[in-house]
Amino acid sequence: MGKGHWWSVPLAVLIGIPLYSNAAGIVPVVQALLEKGAALGTVLAFMMSVIAVSIPETVILRKVLKMRLIVTFLGIVICGILFVGYIFNMII
Repeated sequence: MGKGHWWSVPLAVLIGIPLYSNAAGIVPVVQALLEKGAALGTVLAFMMSVIAVSIPETVILRKVLKMRLIVTFLGIVICGILFVGYIFNMII
């Protein structure tokens, strides 16, 4: 999950997708990852993917949205998460 690996941000997103937590519940995990030396952008990508694109969130969205709109939403959100992760890894 280091800064120098290009694959760390997409891997963090993939790891976060099956998890389910709220914003307050993921903070201790984020703090532990940062203390262990993970890059800030990678940790942010992980945190955002757990909150925004987790499988339980998608199941909840399925109750009110059509599949085409869910896929569009997930695509835009995942691209945004990857972008933020890479930008923060480059800046900090």
